[in-house]
Amino acid sequence: MVAAAFAAHPAGAAEPGAAKAAAEAAAREAAARTAAAPVPKVLVIGLDGAVLDRVKAAAAPHLKGLMAQGLTAESLLYANPMAATSSGPGWSTVATGVWPDKHGVRDNSFTGKNYTAHPDFLTRVENSAPHLNTYAAADWEPVTSTDQNGPIFSAKVDKRLSLKGDRDGYRSEDPKVAAAAAAELRGGNPDAAFVYLGEIDAAGHSSGAASQAYLDAVARVDALVGQLLAAVGQRPTLAQENWTILVTTDHGHTPSGGHGGSGPAERGTFVLAKGAGIPAGSVRHDVRAVDVAATALAHLGVSVAGLDGVPLGTPDGDPFDALRPQLRTRVDETGIPAATRGFTHTPPPGWSVDNSRMGSGGTTEWAGWAFATDEFWSQSQRDQWRELNVRSRDVFAVADSDEWDDKAHTGTFDSTLATPKWPVTGGSTATLRYRSHYRHEAGQTAQVLVSYNGAAPVLVKSHTADAVARNEAVTLRIPQGATDVQVRFRYAGDNNWYWAVDDVTLG
Repeated sequence: MVAAAFAAHPAGAAEPGAAKAAAEAAAREAAARTAAAPVPKVLVIGLDGAVLDRVKAAAAPHLKGLMAQGLTAESLLYANPMAATSSGPGWSTVATGVWPDKHGVRDNSFTGKNYTAHPDFLTRVENSAPHLNTYAAADWEPVTSTDQNGPIFSAKVDKRLSLKGDRDGYRSEDPKVAAAAAAELRGGNPDAAFVYLGEIDAAGHSSGAASQAYLDAVARVDALVGQLLAAVGQRPTLAQENWTILVTTDHGHTPSGGHGGSGPAERGTFVLAKGAGIPAGSVRHDVRAVDVAATALAHLGVSVAGLDGVPLGTPDGDPFDALRPQLRTRVDETGIPAATRGFTHTPPPGWSVDNSRMGSGGTTEWAGWAFATDEFWSQSQRDQWRELNVRSRDVFAVADSDEWDDKAHTGTFDSTLATPKWPVTGGSTATLRYRSHYRHEAGQTAQVLVSYNGAAPVLVKSHTADAVARNEAVTLRIPQGATDVQVRFRYAGDNNWYWAVDDVTLG
């Protein structure tokens, strides 16, 4: 039939009527596909002061159902001097998708907040897609109220509910928040919603996270979460919608109650997620609190440019993360819990560690470049800024002369981490990127060197000052005739500080 049509007309010509009909058919088909596509919607539920292990121990069928049906991802927050493990920094981090060194909130005074440059995700939705409907409800006033140090969620949000809760009042106010939000979710048309519930944090302060009262509070809040989930499930248009549900917290609690410090119980946070493309019962270690906003925005088709967060659907290509099954428990360290698996000296395939200049002895865990987790490394010695390594994820490389020196040794720390040989094109440029967490002191050296086609390494960058939780980029000018490059990270010191490196790429 195609051949016959071309036989009746000059080469390259098309019959006007047939072309118009084909175009109209294509348009109808595209419109049908668009009409059939589920409408993306997102609900973020914030549970103040919730500890994941205690949620698992409580009578919490709805939260446990989300874990069974979707993703569970536990991680740690920062500590001072970046920010206290308090609600102001915590909810600002969740809402904006950036860390406190960007959004500026370091405690509950909100001094230094920079929401203008780093707005909450609902405001980003309003700025980018004002036709979408946004909703926020809370009973901790800074979340939604203009009368307090916030609001974290700005006045641009289409509809906001702000009730006044306190440590004695959340038990009565949370049900009001949940009821109002459930009515909005069931009968309204929110495209993006944030709902805050505060009773769990109040129970942590009054009774401690290890108490039965805390478990009872988790159970009551879980029932309210169930109301919100049921409201989504009862929407008359649910069959035409694609919902992503995210549950998170702003900080943890000590067993005896309280937060704000640098302990892992206070720094603890988590993300639960359910939605299309999220495997049921999955567990991840590379998800951070900033990923909540990024995931919500990406689901709605809104740009995540400038965010520290990464949408949950983003592939993890970091070879260090593949080392997690090889991680070992402590050897010489005493401050790290005995059961915590968090370090190895075995590099990923293609990578290598040169310890030919290393002294002998020292703390086993840190004898040359090691590969470790935040949970493990930050507990080796608290309050020395190891907790601030927030831009690394899961497993990262670390050279720590300070901890290595804690056990008798000869010589000094001098170790080099080398990448595989990567193909390059001579005469071009390439950008070396890596996440770096470096604390400087006179007498130590942190160098990035490159070697083309096996030639002698050439210095391309030296770190000579504190560079906390940085995304680094180094432009490499590839020599003519070069076909491969190898990158080396050399750290040398003698009871100095440390250097952590992650997510090394060449592009």
